[in-house]
Amino acid sequence: MGNLKGSNNETIQILDVGSHNLLSGPDFFNAKIRIGGQLWAGTVEMHIKSSDWYAHNHEKDPNYQNVILHVVWEDDCDVFRSDNTVVATLVLKDYISSDLLMEYQKMFSRKERLFINCGNGIGATSDFVLQNWLEVLYFERLESKTQLVAKLLEVTNNDWEQVFFVLLFKNFGLKINGGSFFDIAKRLPFDVVRKIQGNILQMESLLYGFAGFLDHPIIADNYYDSLHKEFAFLKAKFHLPDQPQQKPEFFKLRPSNFPTIRLSQLANLYGLHQNLFSRVVNAKSVGEIYSVFKVTASEYWDDHYTFGKVSNKHSKKLTRKFVDLLIVNTVLPIKLAYAKHRGRDVPDEILDIVSDLASENNTVISKFKALNIQFPSAKESQAVIQLYNEYCTKNKCLQCAVGHQLLNRKP
Repeated sequence: MGNLKGSNNETIQILDVGSHNLLSGPDFFNAKIRIGGQLWAGTVEMHIKSSDWYAHNHEKDPNYQNVILHVVWEDDCDVFRSDNTVVATLVLKDYISSDLLMEYQKMFSRKERLFINCGNGIGATSDFVLQNWLEVLYFERLESKTQLVAKLLEVTNNDWEQVFFVLLFKNFGLKINGGSFFDIAKRLPFDVVRKIQGNILQMESLLYGFAGFLDHPIIADNYYDSLHKEFAFLKAKFHLPDQPQQKPEFFKLRPSNFPTIRLSQLANLYGLHQNLFSRVVNAKSVGEIYSVFKVTASEYWDDHYTFGKVSNKHSKKLTRKFVDLLIVNTVLPIKLAYAKHRGRDVPDEILDIVSDLASENNTVISKFKALNIQFPSAKESQAVIQLYNEYCTKNKCLQCAVGHQLLNRKP
C-alpha cells in the first residue's frame, strides 16, 4: 500500500500488515512498514483517537514499546514511547470518504439489517463478482475439510485407505451419530477390516460389535444370533478389546438413518469393493461415484429397522441425496487432499463433480434464497454456508467480495 502520509507528513508504505492478534497486546504482530524511507518491523496498534493510547495506559506497558505505527481515526495528540520517541501515526479519516463511511454505517445498522448485514444489498451484487466469490468460498470450505484428512494421515502413518474408511464411517453417521461413528471407526483395527471385508456377515458383526449392539442376546432372531457368534469368534481370533457401552443414537432420527441400517450399508459397501479408496479417488464424474455407492443393507433389514422387531418390507438402499452428502463431505475432500499429495491439479474436476450435485436445503440456504441468491448446485450451497459461517456471522464484511462491492458503490 502506497501514497500514504503520516500525521507529521512522513511517507508510509505498508509492505506487510502482519498477523492479527486476538489476545492481549498490540493489534497486529510482525508488520513490515516503510516510514519516511526507513524500513521497520514490529507491531501495529489501532484506536479511534490517538489519546486512547494514554487512556489505555499503553505508555506504561512494555508490550507496546515496539509499536511502529499507530493507526487512528482522529489524531488528537502525539504519542510517545517510554524513551520519548514519537510513534508514527496514520490518520484514517484523511483517506476514507464520507460516502464509504456512510455505506459502512448503513450496513451495520440494526434498523437496516436482515439476517445478515448486507441483506438489503446482496441481491444487487454483480453476477461476475458473486460467482467468482462463491467459487473461492467453495474451495475455502473444501480446504477446511481436508484438515481432518491431514490429522488422520498423521495417526495412521499415511494409510490413505484407512483414512478414507474413518472419514466415510464418520459421515455415514450424519450430524447426530457422526461423533460416535467417528469414535468407532478410530477404535476399529483396520488390519482386521482388510482381512474380513469380503465376508459381509463378519464385517457386519465387527461393526455392530464395536458399536455395542451385540451385548444382549435376542431370543428367536437367527440373524442376531449369527452376528453375536461371529463377533465372539473375531474377538477371540484377533484379540479384540471389550467395547464401551455408549451406543449410537436412534432418538430424533428417521428410521432410514438408524445406525443399524447405516452400519449394514457400510459393511456391504466394503464387501462389494476391496479397493474402495482407489475406485473413489480415481472417479472422474458423479456417475462413476454413484455406481460405486450403489449398495443396500443386508436382506434382514428389508423388514427390520432394529434387531428383533419386524417392520413393513422395504429395501434399504443408499439414496442419491445421502450419497450426495458423502461426496461433498468425504469424497471431494479426500480427492483434493490426495491430489495435492501427488502434486496433481484437480480443481476443474472437482468443480465438475460438485456442480452436478443438487443443492442442500437448510435454514441458511432458504434465507439466502429469500435474498434472491440462486443455488443451481451444491457448489453454491456449500459456498454460501462458508460465507455465512466464516464471514457473515463474524462481521467480516471488509474481507468479503460482496461487502467490498457494496461499500464502494456510488450513492
